[in-house]
Amino acid sequence: MIRLTIALTLVATPALAADKPFFSLANTDFVVLIGFVVFIGILVYFQVPQLITGMLDKRAEDITSDLNEARKLREEAQTILASYERKAREVQGQADQIVEHAKTEAAEAADAAKKDIEASIARRLQAATDKIASAEAAAIKNVRDKAADIAVAAAADVIAKQMSAKERDKMIDDAISTVDAKLH
Repeated sequence: MIRLTIALTLVATPALAADKPFFSLANTDFVVLIGFVVFIGILVYFQVPQLITGMLDKRAEDITSDLNEARKLREEAQTILASYERKAREVQGQADQIVEHAKTEAAEAADAAKKDIEASIARRLQAATDKIASAEAAAIKNVRDKAADIAVAAAADVIAKQMSAKERDKMIDDAISTVDAKLH
């Protein structure tokens, strides 16, 4: 089968397909070959391959410069990204410090407020205790004064009932002389 395929391939060449000799202008394959060679010759004469090569080289240089520029832009973008990430970490650190500071200050303020409240309660308790003691002292004084008044009145009644007028006059004179002696 392989031999048959190779034999048919050799027999099916264009030169063998034509019924005229190959190097004749009547053979279309030969005319096409001559036209192709003339076309290639014209391209070489007008330096089209050098033009195409120059354009391809220029295109390659443009692509290279674009790649270099893209590489530089990428590096610059990475630098900027790293800078922003560093700044973001710094800002996050500062924010954490601010939060910690605020928590500390809040705890200190709460402690201070608690101490102030405790001191205020202690002052109010002391004031209430002092008021109670003052009221108690006033009540005791009133009771003593009242008791003294009652005792004096009772003594006056007893003395008045037991003393005569002459004894009263003598006591008054003695009291006046005692006062006179103490004043001079």
